[in-house]
Amino acid sequence: MSKLNVNGREHTVDTDPATPILWALRDTLGLTGTKFGCGAALCGACTVHLDGQAIRSCITPISAAEGKQIRTIEATTDGSDRVGAAVHAAWVQHDVAQCGYCQSGQIMSATAFLKSLPRGKQPSAAEIDTAMAGNICRCGTYARIRAAVADAAQALA
Repeated sequence: MSKLNVNGREHTVDTDPATPILWALRDTLGLTGTKFGCGAALCGACTVHLDGQAIRSCITPISAAEGKQIRTIEATTDGSDRVGAAVHAAWVQHDVAQCGYCQSGQIMSATAFLKSLPRGKQPSAAEIDTAMAGNICRCGTYARIRAAVADAAQALA
């Protein structure tokens, strides 16, 4: 049995502690917004926040999350997270999603990046590219992603 705090709620999961967080979220807790992409932490589709840091949930065991806060796309874009709401609005404004499969991971990485910046700091295109480098978009919407992150930063300033 493992105790996980997910989106501000305590959950007990009866799963092997070596199970990746991704599967506890999707299969045990029914939070399917976090996607399985590659299973090797290379694509970023499975990105969630662990104590505010963007991590790849496909390789991070639930044992590493005990006593920590897990935040998923469901709580990041529900309007309760100021930065997540700004990123989500910019995503819609820039029509970023095409197939949409990578989008939850992209939004989670962008949100963690913007939260790490000093308030009011406007990131450069190179800083955005570096922050988003671990997230792959098969549809190639990188220019729209960069523009959306920059606009979200501006909206938060």
